[in-house]
Amino acid sequence: MSSESSGGIILFTLPLIPHFSFIKPTRGKMKALLINCTLKKTPETSNTQALINKAVKILQKENVETEVLRLVDYDIKPGTSTNEGDGDEWPLILEKIKTCDIFIIGTPVWVGRLASTAQRIIERLDAIFHEEGFTNEENGQYFTYNKVAGCLVTGNEDGAHSCVAHVLWAMQEFGFTIPPNVNAYWVNKAGPGKSYIEAGGERYLYTDKTLYNTIYNLIFFANLLKQNPITTNLTKLAEMAKQESDSG
Repeated sequence: MSSESSGGIILFTLPLIPHFSFIKPTRGKMKALLINCTLKKTPETSNTQALINKAVKILQKENVETEVLRLVDYDIKPGTSTNEGDGDEWPLILEKIKTCDIFIIGTPVWVGRLASTAQRIIERLDAIFHEEGFTNEENGQYFTYNKVAGCLVTGNEDGAHSCVAHVLWAMQEFGFTIPPNVNAYWVNKAGPGKSYIEAGGERYLYTDKTLYNTIYNLIFFANLLKQNPITTNLTKLAEMAKQESDSG
């Protein structure tokens, strides 16, 4: 099935797929990158790392190659370019994002909001919009197209929903596909209290259930996109928009 404009330009194609069964990927064909945005450097104990570790076990059970890193272990300069110079290690992280199929950001909650390190990732990815080399020359798609993204959150008070909304909205803006139900979080009761590890959050049913949903939905859609890449031609769509717009 294909869709055409009045001028006969094919904008996207949709294969006729009556049914999809879950297909487990083979090792080496599917890769997940999980970035822990804790403010604690390795090897300090991180509650967010504990939740990420559970995600990694599920991914590895399904033969997905995984890589986990803590952003604070790298010298990531503030800015919105690919390389801010002076020892900036963001290019190393960016290359890892380019080569993964599944991208998961794990962040703790700080004062009801996501960690500054998670915000730093969002800011640095902004280069997608204003630098060359991030888009497909033929169809205008960002390199993030046909990759999926999810979010994991830990904290000892409210703020998880805000963190998830912030992270996943930004990821879809950058071009990642956001499948349904791809966030999992654990937060304690209001006020000071125990965090994920100390409170035994790894045994909390809601968090475990949503974690399984997150990982299996990410794997499913990553497989789906590998077999059926998005074919939308953004370049041609932009040309069509210009014809009926005055400015912008």
